[in-house]
Amino acid sequence: MPQVLVVDDNPDILDALDLLLGLHGYKVRTAMNKKEAVLAVSRYSIDLVIQDMNFDQGITSGNEGKSLFRELRSQKPNLPIILITAWTQLETAIELVKAGATDYLQKPWDDVKLLELVAKHSLENNESKHTANNKLLAATATQALIYESAEMHALLADANKVAPADVNVMITGANGSGKEKLADYLHQKSLRHAAPFIKVNMGALPQELMEAELFGAEKGAFTGANQAREGRFEAAHGGTLFLDEIGNLSLAGQMKLLRVLQTGEFERLGSNQTITVDVRVFSATNVNLLEAVKQGTFREDLYYRLNVIELHLPPLNARKADIIPLATHFIGSEYSLSDDAKQFLLSNKWQGNVRELENACKRAMIFAVDHNITLQDFTNLQTSKPTENEKQQIEAALIEHAGVIKHAANALGYSRQALYRRIEKYEINVDSLCS
Repeated sequence: MPQVLVVDDNPDILDALDLLLGLHGYKVRTAMNKKEAVLAVSRYSIDLVIQDMNFDQGITSGNEGKSLFRELRSQKPNLPIILITAWTQLETAIELVKAGATDYLQKPWDDVKLLELVAKHSLENNESKHTANNKLLAATATQALIYESAEMHALLADANKVAPADVNVMITGANGSGKEKLADYLHQKSLRHAAPFIKVNMGALPQELMEAELFGAEKGAFTGANQAREGRFEAAHGGTLFLDEIGNLSLAGQMKLLRVLQTGEFERLGSNQTITVDVRVFSATNVNLLEAVKQGTFREDLYYRLNVIELHLPPLNARKADIIPLATHFIGSEYSLSDDAKQFLLSNKWQGNVRELENACKRAMIFAVDHNITLQDFTNLQTSKPTENEKQQIEAALIEHAGVIKHAANALGYSRQALYRRIEKYEINVDSLCS
């Protein structure tokens, strides 16, 4: 899945592009300034950058955008960069295109044009990297998982037995515990490791788009379907499909998924032509699907088709021996942790699990005075106290981030859909809370 970094100081623009690109199959990372952007490109496998030209309120010269562009180009000369600019910086944008920027778009941008550029340049960069790194990924699959705990050693021993067997696997565990990482590991250790590995986050898709996303659609099959599109099952043919947050799939989608698992056959939306595929399915959930079966919201026959083997990821606070190795990995070799910072990390409950720990480390790195991260760098940035209950934690995060769901979700270690569900569950009025 291509990764796109969006750099803009306006949270509304970040949310808009995150939603637009996320719905079209991209993994989106965001940054609000030069430091965050440079850090993201150095730490993640970014396939394309979409960047604004100014990052401080009141600044309109475009010099900040030029500086970031040059820094990113010095770091990764072949990284595609699309500039988003107001008309006042148009001359600067054209100058940067001549200097090697991929393209520029004026605000307000055209979604279709933006998606065309992103599809073209991110796919080219992603496929190039995939071809070069395919053997390396298989050889270093174990290194992608950071762990020292006995619990994870036992889990990986089971995973090594399961990976070569061509059966469907269900990965269970709390949000942020590393289910996608484990799915990556299983695929790279499987006999299908050289074939496609396609990922779909069911929790990030609107219900009305899920079937089209999984099975594809013909032109005109629904409003907005302006051209035929391949579904994720077709894209994963011969390889593995990872369905994250599988409990969000509608009953209609469940019926169609069951048929594919039983026969390998399906039709695109709006078509009567049967397509046959050979796909191994990994699924993941943080909810009790057996309880959903009892309530009639999840098919029992589908549950057992998906859950031939179940691997359960313990929450981070149940494998404390992994906390410091993970934190050390997240901060990289240029930073170190003080003793009081390590003690803080070990005593924290980490209800958002590994994702929350990673976010905390990122924030601490950004605001650290030097390369030794201390207790103060973590506690100054806490969004909640360990003694607070979940509702209080959510309210505190929403207040701190002015009601911006994406930022509050990141701070808590939740996906946006998971945070929306909790807001509804606890009947939190975000507008009145943050007014």
